[in-house]
Amino acid sequence: MLSAKSLFQEIIDNDESFRLFCSIAASGETQGGWENARIAALVPESQRPLAPKITRHGADEDKHGRIFNALMKKRGLEPVPVPPETDYTMLLEQHGIGLAHEKLKSEQPLTVEDVIVYLSHSRVTEQRAADQMVMLRKYFADHPDVGKAVRMISNDEDNHLAYTHEELLRFAAAGRGRLIQRTLRECALAEIGVYRDVSLAVMDHMGRILGWSRPKAAVLAAGIHAMYVWERLAGWRRMVSLRMPERRDALGGPATSAPEFA
Repeated sequence: MLSAKSLFQEIIDNDESFRLFCSIAASGETQGGWENARIAALVPESQRPLAPKITRHGADEDKHGRIFNALMKKRGLEPVPVPPETDYTMLLEQHGIGLAHEKLKSEQPLTVEDVIVYLSHSRVTEQRAADQMVMLRKYFADHPDVGKAVRMISNDEDNHLAYTHEELLRFAAAGRGRLIQRTLRECALAEIGVYRDVSLAVMDHMGRILGWSRPKAAVLAAGIHAMYVWERLAGWRRMVSLRMPERRDALGGPATSAPEFA
């Protein structure tokens, strides 16, 4: 029976598909680490108290990249180049989501509006990451090879999501509510399209590596398209709602270190 658990088990069990999966994940996390580090450096003076939290966010992303690389190293695998059509962070930037890398590479301080764009982008993408990790934690939290990594990354993603809720609510209380809701909606609608395209591309690469039959590939593609339709019609709303999280000041402390996988 085709299920999320059996699908990911198949990917994990094969060295080539596992290497591609980890390479894509490591690249995206490392890119997120760089972006957060640059944002922390360019935060406007009025928002400097946010800088340590943004730095912590970036440090967590860097850590996740190291974790995925360590998982490959443990199996004697080297990273592979990430196919451009599977590069989620690059495609989001190309669609105008988040802060442009050109802006982050400059030394010009960001504006308060830029910080709100960053937090809104993070609110949407961290929802996606947290949801994915909930699924992986459900099936693989006790897996001998990836369980420790899944549990740690899932906890971090929950912290990141809580942080974006809390900070965006702070800005909303200061009179930025309309800007936040508009930005969140734009980010969410663009993200679900990028996520569909990346999911189709990743499944295409995995199918070729694992020798999936045409009917199996067609069923998976149909599922991705169905998810896109549901998210486009209604599911996007879960990515734009804001509520005070149970985890307050989730990024208020130092980043935790990556576990050993030797």
